[in-house]
Formats: sequence, C-alpha cells, structure tokens
Amino acid sequence: MASLVVALPTQAEELLPYTVVNDGIPQSLTGSPGDAVRGRALVLARTTTCILCHSGPFPETRFQGDLAPDLAGAGNRWTVSQLRLRLVDASRFNPNTIMPSYYRADGLVRVGRNFAGKPILSAAEIEDIVAFLATLRD
Repeated sequence: MASLVVALPTQAEELLPYTVVNDGIPQSLTGSPGDAVRGRALVLARTTTCILCHSGPFPETRFQGDLAPDLAGAGNRWTVSQLRLRLVDASRFNPNTIMPSYYRADGLVRVGRNFAGKPILSAAEIEDIVAFLATLRD
C-alpha cells in the first residue's frame, strides 16, 4: 500500500469566505470537491487532526482517541454541508466544545504558537476531510 505524505499549512492562508445556511456550509470552500484519499490521510495524521480525539473504522491505526464520537457512520449521521461546518467551526454547535475550529483564526483561546493568527487546516484540506468523512457509512 502506498503512503501519502500530507503537508500541513506552514503559513497563514487567507480565509476564503463562506456562507452558513442553517446547520451547515453548503458550498465547497474551494469551489470543488475534496479528495477522499488525501482526506483519510489527514484524518489519521496525529499532528493536528481527528484521530487524536476520535476513533473510527481504521483497524490498522493504533491508539485512536476516545474523547469524541466514533467517526464510523459519519457520512450517515451528517450531510456534507454539516460535516464542513463542524470542521470549519465546531463552536457553532457547542460553544464549550474541545474540538478545534480548524478553519478559523480569530476569537480563539488556547491556540498553539504555530497556529496563532492562522487556520489549522487549509480550505483544500477541509474539503479533503469532508470528502473522506462522507464515505464513512454504516
């Protein structure tokens, strides 16, 4: 199985505008769908994303998180629009959440020095993760 190298943003990118409609962001942040293969690699990257707190259908991955809901069936539980907003700014659903707002740069607390003033993930990385999570069906 080939490995995929995932480059996380190293400098602030300009946040692209988006519109929240009800409980989601219906339009892609980049204007195109993400890549589910890259999204899976990002979900499993221990440096900043999902697997630190979530578990899921990843039998090859040891030491999955147990602080947040299991990602198995995420594509059944949430629409692509809802998944996108949860990644962009989870605090819209719960202001006390421990889940980071991955595509926000202002009004945040407990931000690591490397991420101060910039998003944790790029718009393309958000779309890649959304594309992958949408494939997780029961």
